Amino acid sequence: MFGIPDARRGLRSLALVTLVVFGQPAFAHADESLAYQPDPAAARADVPDQYKWDLTPLFASPEAWEESYTTLAAQLPTLAAFRGRLAEPQALHDCLVLYFDLHDRANHLTLYAALLADAEQLNESYQVMSRRGMDLMDRLMGEAAFIRAEVLALSDKELDKGARKVPELAAYRRYLDEVRRRRHTVLSEDAERVLSLMGDNLWAEIDLNEIPSTAESAYVAMLTDMTWPTIRDGEGNEVPLGMSGYVRYRRDPSRVVRREAVAAFMGTLRQYEHVFAATLGGQAEFDVALARSRGYDTAREAYLDKDGLEPVVYDNLIETVRANTEPLHRYVALRARLLGIDQVHLYDMYVPMVEDAGATVPFDRARATIVEALAPMGEEYVAAFAEGMDPANGWLDLYPAEDKASGAFCASVYGSHPYVKMNYQDSVNDMSTLAHEYGHAMHSTLSMEAQGYPDFRYVPFLAEIASTAHEALVIDHLLANATDDRVRASLLSDRLESIRGTIYRQAMFGEFELALHRHVEAGTPITAGLLEETYVELLRAYYGDAYAIDADDGMEWAYIPHFYWKYYVWVYATGLSSGIAIADNVRKGPAERDAFVGMLSAGSDRPPLEILRGAGVDLSRPDAIEAALGVFRDSLDELETLLPKLEAAAAAEAAPEGSAVE
Repeated sequence: MFGIPDARRGLRSLALVTLVVFGQPAFAHADESLAYQPDPAAARADVPDQYKWDLTPLFASPEAWEESYTTLAAQLPTLAAFRGRLAEPQALHDCLVLYFDLHDRANHLTLYAALLADAEQLNESYQVMSRRGMDLMDRLMGEAAFIRAEVLALSDKELDKGARKVPELAAYRRYLDEVRRRRHTVLSEDAERVLSLMGDNLWAEIDLNEIPSTAESAYVAMLTDMTWPTIRDGEGNEVPLGMSGYVRYRRDPSRVVRREAVAAFMGTLRQYEHVFAATLGGQAEFDVALARSRGYDTAREAYLDKDGLEPVVYDNLIETVRANTEPLHRYVALRARLLGIDQVHLYDMYVPMVEDAGATVPFDRARATIVEALAPMGEEYVAAFAEGMDPANGWLDLYPAEDKASGAFCASVYGSHPYVKMNYQDSVNDMSTLAHEYGHAMHSTLSMEAQGYPDFRYVPFLAEIASTAHEALVIDHLLANATDDRVRASLLSDRLESIRGTIYRQAMFGEFELALHRHVEAGTPITAGLLEETYVELLRAYYGDAYAIDADDGMEWAYIPHFYWKYYVWVYATGLSSGIAIADNVRKGPAERDAFVGMLSAGSDRPPLEILRGAGVDLSRPDAIEAALGVFRDSLDELETLLPKLEAAAAAEAAPEGSAVE
């Protein structure tokens, strides 16, 4: 049995879930009275509170946060009482108990402040809280640096003997084994302390809410402080652009509007290209310096080894995707044909290729559809999922606001329900993103229920699998229930765009990040021109001759925040490849479903490739990636087959009554 890890919230009975959300067909056009229409220019105060997350399970108020901060800061030096004593099994146990307690409380502090700051970027007090919380976590890492050194000084025999003497050490065995796995990269205690103070995260035991680097913080500050232009929407009104506005208007039905939006956005980035290049280049130089200081040849090797992975997994992704770009070239050419243009531009990549059969998908309808789609996951899983998606339970911050950061994420700390951020604007894509983020939420929920604090954090390589499996189940469900050719064509287009954006595009980003670090490792100065040249070359290789590159399109590299996350972006591609395979597996029966739930419950109790193989996917081989790209190819074939029927139907509808259509 599994549920929400908050004692106040039990599982809602399946009967109630069925009564509330099952049975409503996807894209039904029932009368819906919505109390709120999403508006990215709205003040946060204008968004109803029911659609905002409830942070009180973390802290009752900013004042309570401040009190906890002060208490925790005063307790950090208590770790020093164990310095020099970790050869004693009981002292080792007691030290780890204290360390993980401090770490857990620091994570609560950082998450609370980060969520406040993300929702209200112009609130300086929240930004200060967020920075202070992250600094406190940095201080904890510095205070705890001796733990690693003393654990590594123990022999295997001493550690085994200590575990027999103090059986409670078993709760920390995986953590201790992981520390010792990378013993060859550890420096002297003084050097370790210096690196920790500099923000070294190659050894930080931080979960997915990783403390951002100075460069990443500078990048976020730049985007926040930049003056964004206004553009004219389809009705001729002047509207602010900004981050959320860009995402909205680059897919506007009017080509004039979306062309203006992309040109204005990329042109604004161009004005700051040298600052962005210095910031991203500085981050890459720091990554390389950290890797070399620990004896790694490359930054990629260091950051993959941090999570127990080999470069062969990264290479397998890039090589397999590169070998299968021909369907993507066909897709771009088909997009040009369907949009009635000679070549596709960046501003043509996000507008639907065919009529959006769903038109708008309000949140309540999206929630019902997703719950239906997840039925293969079983009753308990669906009930827990539906509980978390109910806005009344405080997991969700649903709608955009003027100073709310763009994008979506799921974040969690041990012992509390996850927090899901959306900028929901009633599109099919937003529904898919909602399913995606709640995949993260379910992964965290299951992992917290099954694992203790030292082992509940799963590595980034596994982080994008539940989320993309949710996406795959949703699109498969919609396709299985689509009887109208126009609806089916729209859904096929959505599936193609999902794979294009998550496998092809993220693999391209992975190549860009690898090239960036290789430039640094070769001693090549990082300039805006070099980054743009590298990015444009990749665009040409991935998208082919039907894709036109405009003057400022090469600045898109400056728009991607994940480049600051140190070899993270590639896991979106491996994640969706795995998610598509797993979505297919769970429909086969309870054994396959249970194997997937077992993966989601594993946390980090085994090496990540072993955990994933338990769910039936091996990413050291090309099979899963080729299969996912095969789904792309098959969907493209089916859409091309449907088009003559759709064109004939459209011609018949357009013909005057009584006339024949040739």
